[in-house]
Amino acid sequence: MTRKFGELENKRYFCGRKRILKTFFTMKKIILSILATMLFFAPVVAENLRLEDLTRGVYSSRGIYGVHPLNDGERYSQISADGRQIIARSFRTGEQTDVLFDVANTKGDQRLDHFSGYIMSPDEQTILIQTQRQSIYRHSFTAVYYIYNVRNRTLARLSDGGPQEQPAFSRDGTMIAFVREGNLFLVKLLFNNSESQVTKDGEFNKIINGKPDWVNEEEFSFARAFDFNADGTMLAWIRYDESAVKQYSFPLYRGSHPDRDEFATYPGAYTYKYPMAGEQNATVTVHSFDIKSHRIQQMKLPLDKDGYIPRIQFTDDPEKLLVLTQNRHQDRLDIYIANPRSTECKLIVRDQIDKYITEEPYKSLQLFPGGFVLMSERSGWNHAYLYDFNGTMKRQLTSGQFVVKDFYGYNPQTQECYYAANEEGTQYQAVYRADAKGRVTKLSQQRGTNGATFSKTYKYYMNVYSNVTTPPVTTLNAVGGKEPLKTLEDNAALNQKLETLNLSKPEFFTFRTSEGVELNGYMVKPADFSAQKRYPVVMFQYSGPGSQQVLDSWSAGNMGGCLYEHYLAQQGFICVCVDGRGTGGRGAAFEKQTYQNLGLLEARDQVETALYLGTLPYVDKEHIGIWGWSYGGFMTLMAMTEGRPAFAAGVSVAPVTNYRFYDTVYTERFMRTPQENPTGYDRNPMTRASQLHGALLLCHGSADDNVHFRNTAELTEALVQADKPFMQLVYTNRNHGIYGGNTRLHLFRSITRWFEEHLKNGSQQVMP
Repeated sequence: MTRKFGELENKRYFCGRKRILKTFFTMKKIILSILATMLFFAPVVAENLRLEDLTRGVYSSRGIYGVHPLNDGERYSQISADGRQIIARSFRTGEQTDVLFDVANTKGDQRLDHFSGYIMSPDEQTILIQTQRQSIYRHSFTAVYYIYNVRNRTLARLSDGGPQEQPAFSRDGTMIAFVREGNLFLVKLLFNNSESQVTKDGEFNKIINGKPDWVNEEEFSFARAFDFNADGTMLAWIRYDESAVKQYSFPLYRGSHPDRDEFATYPGAYTYKYPMAGEQNATVTVHSFDIKSHRIQQMKLPLDKDGYIPRIQFTDDPEKLLVLTQNRHQDRLDIYIANPRSTECKLIVRDQIDKYITEEPYKSLQLFPGGFVLMSERSGWNHAYLYDFNGTMKRQLTSGQFVVKDFYGYNPQTQECYYAANEEGTQYQAVYRADAKGRVTKLSQQRGTNGATFSKTYKYYMNVYSNVTTPPVTTLNAVGGKEPLKTLEDNAALNQKLETLNLSKPEFFTFRTSEGVELNGYMVKPADFSAQKRYPVVMFQYSGPGSQQVLDSWSAGNMGGCLYEHYLAQQGFICVCVDGRGTGGRGAAFEKQTYQNLGLLEARDQVETALYLGTLPYVDKEHIGIWGWSYGGFMTLMAMTEGRPAFAAGVSVAPVTNYRFYDTVYTERFMRTPQENPTGYDRNPMTRASQLHGALLLCHGSADDNVHFRNTAELTEALVQADKPFMQLVYTNRNHGIYGGNTRLHLFRSITRWFEEHLKNGSQQVMP
């Protein structure tokens, strides 16, 4: 019995064990299956934005740069990705058709490893190759240029006398003029590249020929002030006599990135002519040079003694030079036809605009055989007008209650024009064509922000599209075609990086202030936003006249795609940007409300924004901050001293603190002179220092040639005397952009920490 029982028990044991093991393995399979399913469907843990990556360009978008439409109307040229070739591509297919220049395939004694830019001659048979570029101011730079002959592949230096500035070809491509140290030079390619000096009176801080001084370059947005006539017999230029302009000087130290070893023991200084509001400007005149006889003459231009010449350009008639002038108040634009030989000048167009004229008329000026296109706000909206060279307006090319943001060209053969406008809404921009009868066709297909580069025949165009969540997409298109012919760059790599980030979608909104003004804005919330929580807010703005930040564009925000705003949202902030009164895109009436009162209405609107945000249930109204750069820095200070305690903290970067310290052209365009408008000038952050409310951080570069560090230095003294606490960061040898080495990271880390300290975690001690 015992053995039988044992055998039975053993049998039961082994059978039971088998069932248990079978059950175990079955359960194991089920558990593993469940785990696999959970892992498959589990959300991927999103990466966080890192400030180091943002400031070092990890999320920078890619584009197609150095594009030059070629004469055949079918192709364009561009610099190759490795910076060693100029290649030609088809506008229709995007495929490479030719190599126009290759550093590895040239003849002659000169050899290059790479280059930074190029200029094509009008006949495309000669190319100026740019190397060793060194920036001067915003638009100007020196470089060493080489002449490349496309036919025989020879490469030769343009000049052995030192770096050159702003070289330009004659219409037939046989001559090149350039500026060096304030003088004009001429190189004749048909005479073995012989070089001659046209002017000899150029002297630093006294006389400049053929290029603008600091203030004209900065505020009229150009760097070349000379031109050849149509048959290559004459050269004309603007001469700037800045002898009577007062000098401004700022110190330079050894610093780093770059090192200035010459100042290792004793500091140095940079001194240049900078006319401040109400002070003496350079005297400007127009001169001509007869290339055969070498005769120099001055045009008999009836210009106001303190007037401006923002552009000159020869027409297709060798005897007709178009000269644009403005009075010092900048509410009148006169266009003259000057004869470079007789020196006589005839007024053909006068555009008198209420308050002031913006930069658009001369930035978008286009000449063609028989006439020109001029932009004007005479209707209250920026539009294009067609004139002949007698000054007769032939017709208005664009019209409507919208703003033409960019004018691409007029085709005299078809009488069609091409432009970008915000007809779909203030935050959008599309590309359009208007025909001879005024019928308008929208060419770009996607809603957001579009910009174009057209082929010479206007048959094709390169379109760059983006919106606030889509990095730039560059496509080739046929005019009239619905679908792109080719996508050249879609920023797929950047999109892949962005997909790993847990980002919310910026939201556009409008609200009405207590004064009944409707304002546009956008808001970036944390990705895990909960309407049940209350968040601190950081407001960013620029607010300057004609500017626009609230755009459905990848350029929105302080960094592309609002990425710095997303970074702050990741730290638990809501980020907001609102365009107040005085900003662009809404017509002249909205923009010019701030005339002679810069800062007054704009500050009210930023305070009103903070008060509106404070009514939202998910906003911590006691912890709202504001910041901005340049005009945005000025506006930060004006908003924090407006009188109503709306802001707990603010950061002002490179601000103007008193417009008496800023330049003539920009300031007087919007304020007139201090002598004419003392009340407007007296309303500034310095005079309102005692009204400062909130924790203030000031940041400025010590070598800012645009908004001088003096602005911050004077404000800090006013704050000290008003017994107002603040913090200050000075960046050694940095200009208005505040960059170089680790500088940008340090700046943005400091801004972030300031808001974290004063708007979050119980550390929000609002200063009185």
